[in-house]
Amino acid sequence: MKLTIEQIKAEHQKVKSGADFPEYIQAIKTLGVSEYTVSVADLGIDYLDNENNSVTTRGEDDGVRSISGIVKLEHFKTRLKLHQQGGTDYLTFCNDCAENGVEGWKMDLNAMTCTYFDTKGNKILIEQIPAHL
Repeated sequence: MKLTIEQIKAEHQKVKSGADFPEYIQAIKTLGVSEYTVSVADLGIDYLDNENNSVTTRGEDDGVRSISGIVKLEHFKTRLKLHQQGGTDYLTFCNDCAENGVEGWKMDLNAMTCTYFDTKGNKILIEQIPAHL
């Protein structure tokens, strides 16, 4: 079965906050997604499935964020934790990323890791994705 944006969007609609994230990851993994990369600047997401087929979405808010060239890792970690606990929505989290020098992140659904990176592509934080909260 070929991966479609519609399938992914249907699962994403169920996510209300970062607290819903582990269930979302399991759902899209079941669809065959092996990894995806998010660009904070335009909210574009490139998905790759187990057969190396790719699908791409672009952000729906039509905004382009300017990413700070200065990584503020400790402040970002604080905002990330708040988001993961359900304290912020997705757009707020993306704005927090931009303000703290985070260009984007790559989710590896096989290794179950999330790698945040800066504007130069340097890895600045790697986290394990929880199976369930």
